[in-house]
Amino acid sequence: MAGGGFVEHGEVKDYSGKVTAFVVITCLVAATGGLIFGYDIGISGGVTSMDVFLEEFFPSVYHDEKSAVGGKSEWCQFDSQLLTAFTSSLYIAGLLATYVASAVTRKSGRRISMLIGGANFLIGAALNGAAVNLAMLIIGRILLGFGVGFANQAVPLYLSEMAPPKLRGALNICFQLATTIGILVANLVNYGTNKIHGRYGWRISLALAAVPAGIMTLGALGLPDTPNSLIERGHHEKAKATLQKIRGTDDVDAELQDMIEASEESARVQNPWRNIFQRHYRPQLVMAFVIPASQQLTGINVIMFYAPVLFKTLGFGANASLMSAVITGAVNVFATLVSIVTVDRVGRKGLFLEGGVQMILSQVTIGAILGVGFGSSGEGQLSKNLANGVLILICLYVSAFAWSWGPLGWLVPSEIFPLEIRSAGQSIVVSVNFFWTFLVAQFFLMALCHLKYGLFFLFAAFVIVMTLFVVLFLPETKNVPIEEMNLVWRNHWFWKNYVLDEHLPSSGVGARAR
Repeated sequence: MAGGGFVEHGEVKDYSGKVTAFVVITCLVAATGGLIFGYDIGISGGVTSMDVFLEEFFPSVYHDEKSAVGGKSEWCQFDSQLLTAFTSSLYIAGLLATYVASAVTRKSGRRISMLIGGANFLIGAALNGAAVNLAMLIIGRILLGFGVGFANQAVPLYLSEMAPPKLRGALNICFQLATTIGILVANLVNYGTNKIHGRYGWRISLALAAVPAGIMTLGALGLPDTPNSLIERGHHEKAKATLQKIRGTDDVDAELQDMIEASEESARVQNPWRNIFQRHYRPQLVMAFVIPASQQLTGINVIMFYAPVLFKTLGFGANASLMSAVITGAVNVFATLVSIVTVDRVGRKGLFLEGGVQMILSQVTIGAILGVGFGSSGEGQLSKNLANGVLILICLYVSAFAWSWGPLGWLVPSEIFPLEIRSAGQSIVVSVNFFWTFLVAQFFLMALCHLKYGLFFLFAAFVIVMTLFVVLFLPETKNVPIEEMNLVWRNHWFWKNYVLDEHLPSSGVGARAR
């Protein structure tokens, strides 16, 4: 339907335009913001498993790991709140940063937020690489957290607003793909630097975080801002020119007009943070809390943060544990590519459900094997075949996450908010994600010590609840233009009770459908 036309009987519009090389390249450059997030996730677990790093900054953990007599059990040898604070401090900083990033993203544009994020990450990487005491490490981690907070606030919004509806899923997931590539690169770096004699391997690992930060920062300098953001800040002509360029056609009046009307409606909302809690935004608000929390409660960061530590616990040697992390990182990248290819064909719900079932089966089996092999005392030992079997099961689990809750945990929230609450909504998503990431990072090693193999059963139970939530409450959003998203709530068996006609905008899809 060229030019968009009218909405009849609740059907969504199909704007004119095509997929241009410009929009693909632009979105790929923006998606590199995921590199800094992924590199940090991958690098921290490997560094905290390196003996020279532990001996210098966490000597008590190093002693427990090396002690043959009177030491802690296999389950508890890495249980240190100070050690986990090194990992988790980044996510508390990211949580706080997202509220500042929300205002910057709304008032100054998505591109500026990406630049600020990259600059903070560069400084944090330099401090970590040069650290001579624990205080420098933590301050560097906090700056990295501010960088990640700004990037995670801006990049998913940028991708959703730039991408054409039929490719929004695939292009948005490029952010998650960049995250998985960052994790894999970090695992490879850790494997290589661990072989460096002396005390400089871990410094190289931490300092190289400056490379993905530099890529994102330099890339952001050449990016245009999104048409939605330009309109929101009063630059209508510039927005039209950008929209024509990314759609590859001069016939963008219908889409541009819908954006302008949505922006005008947004401008009448004086306090988006207060308005997002109104009844007719209840569906989006629930998703903003449930989806990012659920993404972390899958237990994925048990693997991504602490894979080398976990594999050491399972009996792998230092180099073997780092290589096992490389294997899971490669699986993560490959499975994310599967998601890019399928998300706009299969849909969001189909991937959520398949991934959920696969994760449940993998986690239950891992827990059972570890229970038999180690028991509650942690004094047992896995045979080589069982240890390799656990590695294969972990790869199956990682692949399921990588084509379901990993990318969709960012994609779905970024596409469901109307413009008037979009920045506030994304801030909630990012802050909830960081809050639960912090909890998992800070308390996993303690939970592993106390719950032992039962921890995997606990995460499986969470995934069961999450999968049922998707079945009952998450509508399908594939191929729906971002400014027309209210239709999916109005047609849902439960959420239609909250999204009433009188609360829809007086322009655009709501008006034409009434």
